Amino acid sequence: MATRRPTTIAEYIEAAPPAGQPHLRRVHEILQDVAPDAQQAIKWGAPFFIEPRFLFSYSANKAHLNFAPSQAALDHFREEAQRAGYKTTLNYLQVPYDEAVPEALIRKIAKYQLKRVKDRKDDSFW
Repeated sequence: MATRRPTTIAEYIEAAPPAGQPHLRRVHEILQDVAPDAQQAIKWGAPFFIEPRFLFSYSANKAHLNFAPSQAALDHFREEAQRAGYKTTLNYLQVPYDEAVPEALIRKIAKYQLKRVKDRKDDSFW
């Protein structure tokens, strides 16, 4: 029998690897604090914040979480993230579950992305 896919963010976090659940909860709290008026939803199988367009999302993996602002927002902070020892891909900041959540960095990136979207400086999705 197939497992039911999470339809809420709480269900998503509960279904994540136990080692990652505290990280996912903390990242969610940070993003909710940065964008309290954003719509929150599960889209493409991951938690998304939308106001009125994509702001950011995050996702659970076996040993790390991915924080996904826009590519442009991540590019703006990529060197800082890498200097702090975090791996980045084109669209993701990876946070291992065995390391502390980089709260200040995630908050800074999220605020930057929120301002970008509100200022409509870039009409692209990423």
